[in-house]
Amino acid sequence: MLECLTGDDEELNMRDRTTLLKRLLGTRLCQQLSVYDLPADFLLSVVIPVYNEARTIEKIIDRVRGVGIPCEIILVDDGSSDGTREVLDRLRGEADLKIIFHEQNQGKGAALRTGFLEATGDVLVIQDADMEYDPHDYWPLLQPILDNRADVVYGSRFTNSDRQVSPLWHQTANEFITFCSNLFSGLKFTDVETCYKMFRREVIQELAPLLREKRFGIEIELTAKLAKNRKLRFQERPISYHRRSYAEGKKIGWRDGIAALWCIVRY
Repeated sequence: MLECLTGDDEELNMRDRTTLLKRLLGTRLCQQLSVYDLPADFLLSVVIPVYNEARTIEKIIDRVRGVGIPCEIILVDDGSSDGTREVLDRLRGEADLKIIFHEQNQGKGAALRTGFLEATGDVLVIQDADMEYDPHDYWPLLQPILDNRADVVYGSRFTNSDRQVSPLWHQTANEFITFCSNLFSGLKFTDVETCYKMFRREVIQELAPLLREKRFGIEIELTAKLAKNRKLRFQERPISYHRRSYAEGKKIGWRDGIAALWCIVRY
């Protein structure tokens, strides 16, 4: 949003841009557009589970860096065999990257748990490596946490008109899983399977040692166990979404949907 309204003038730092926009647009409109100042010394931990993403891994790193939020990018390679490991080996030593390797494929849940425990930022967000999700959505997700209105924020693919339309079966399955999850958890999310889940770091690091799911069931387990903490405040924000096909490398399938339903009952 900032880039759209101010261009690429490198002489203006982020705080200068925010001040300029507030003068031009007013404080209320800037709040609606998620234009705000970050706290001094703020750091966002971006946890990226990676499995066979050699074609996209450098692109997603560049996108995260281009958001304008100070980040540590934690990449957990989960036993890739397509050249991803070699790409990450080459990137080792870059100051904003933490790169961790699992010698064998364990699943997304295991990779996330590893990444959660490595985080040192104030807030943590999950980012997939497949380019379906736009890191510029960090700004609206982060806003309620920084305003002290939320401890956990989910990004919903189904409350934003600016998204790629998913196949009917995919959206119907997601809606059913979300309905069942809400029924058991008492929450009111519209997209429990979203990648974009953002937390205060202390919230997720307290929970991480208790997580058991190693694969895609982690999405349901996370939500169920967070919901048990009645002190936590939850919000949901619309995000953009550009679905990739199975030919392009999409990994989640119908079996993961069945597993998600089992996890809803289990946790």
